[in-house]
Amino acid sequence: MAVGADRSPDAAGSPLADRLNYLFTTMHPPGAPYTNAHVAEAISGGDEYGETTLTEQYLSMLRNGKRTNPSPDVLRALAKFFAVPVGYLLGDLSPSQAERVEEEVRFLVAMRDKRVRSIALRAVGLPPEVQDSLTTIISQFRQQMNLPPEPPESSEPAGPDGANGAGGTDGSGGPDSGATHGRQ
Repeated sequence: MAVGADRSPDAAGSPLADRLNYLFTTMHPPGAPYTNAHVAEAISGGDEYGETTLTEQYLSMLRNGKRTNPSPDVLRALAKFFAVPVGYLLGDLSPSQAERVEEEVRFLVAMRDKRVRSIALRAVGLPPEVQDSLTTIISQFRQQMNLPPEPPESSEPAGPDGANGAGGTDGSGGPDSGATHGRQ
């Protein structure tokens, strides 16, 4: 998994803590990651999360692995906030499914950058062989600039827009699901 930098020693072995920290680190509006207080307030005050109440302190314990078994309502609310399947937070997805969710998260983060989004949208509708040529050209530019062949897993784009979230393999979430989470 792509998590690691924000993982506390207490979180070792906790898939929930790892995945929450990955989402906090990766899925946020441009500028700064969400705080525990912001997420707890958004979930506790949002009609879209039902009657779920979440405190900053409890969320902190989930993120540092001191609490590992939240209620189904809390898990659903966190999954909805970050627009990922609940199974991702539980660690119930297969490794390939979990990687797919993280791949979608990285894609949405990259799409925050207006220039990246513009390049991607301009390629829409072009024949596959032209898209392949563009991919080759971009790879050559990356090589000439001594960049890795693929972008890093969690880069911070310089775009003015926030991402909507990542879709899951079970059909929950996704950029078209309307999950805007009251993000700032």
